[in-house]
Amino acid sequence: MSMHRCIAIAGLCLLAPIAQAQVYNLGRTASEKEIAGWNIDIAPDGAGLPRGSGTVKQGSEIYAAQCAACHGAKGEGTVADRLVGGVGSLNTGKPLKTVGSFWPYATTVYDYINRAMPYAAPQSLTPDQVYSVTAYLLHLNGIVAADAALDATSLPKVRMPNRDGFRPDPRPDTSNTACRTDCR
Repeated sequence: MSMHRCIAIAGLCLLAPIAQAQVYNLGRTASEKEIAGWNIDIAPDGAGLPRGSGTVKQGSEIYAAQCAACHGAKGEGTVADRLVGGVGSLNTGKPLKTVGSFWPYATTVYDYINRAMPYAAPQSLTPDQVYSVTAYLLHLNGIVAADAALDATSLPKVRMPNRDGFRPDPRPDTSNTACRTDCR
């Protein structure tokens, strides 16, 4: 490489920070309403759960119409993951990670269904429908009774079989404390 070419490349490298500091005046700050539309996460303690409720019976009907084609009539799995069973399998050579064997919080079941299901139309279910499907899946796994009704108050109180199966990460650069206000 010639000396002139090396000097030219070095000069461009010195100018790069200046070019990166330019303001392009594209876009705008998102409104509170727009941010709220994306802020749909549900915490393990239930923070973020919406109003609404659902029953196991209602959930069985919604599940049959929206979920069974992929997950099987009773959550046994077909083209998509199995959702029922697997209790006691996590310490074996073939662990079966299902709602009943693996998930530590019932609220995260709601969160996942709300965000990602049904596969062909994520986020299309109403809060009542999501509570209902959550209740049905918890019932299929023997976690709630057949007459259970779930809402923002009762769902966080559901104790999952694997609640104590997760351990905090001991590395000093991680934290398992959720920040709710004035977070960095």
